Amino acid sequence: MYFIFTKYLTSPKTVSAMNKAELIEAVQGSLGKDATKRAAEDAVAAVLGAIANGVRTQGKVQLIGFGTFEVKNRKARMGRNPKTGEPMHIAASKSVGFRPSATLKGSLAEQSAPAEPAPPGP
Repeated sequence: MYFIFTKYLTSPKTVSAMNKAELIEAVQGSLGKDATKRAAEDAVAAVLGAIANGVRTQGKVQLIGFGTFEVKNRKARMGRNPKTGEPMHIAASKSVGFRPSATLKGSLAEQSAPAEPAPPGP
């Protein structure tokens, strides 16, 4: 099942991010007219919780056709205090990265592709 959020496919200058409440509404609409907002909210919470738990315990969650969530390790490094310019040590840390699948990238390219220009006249 794929969700198409045409409301959010705007020009780069007017990009609007979908928030959690809007995602719940979209899921509710996809589930059908009998689905309650509570059921959609529970479904979204279950999916997000499963992804977070998978990344935490396994280090990687791969959703074929969507993308991969993966733990990224950042090395310790030297930085500068922006206020004083003084060098400072930045500790190693972990973060979560997302790498979209080729399918998702392709669907974005299809929707944002400009129309082909008309061939030059004689």
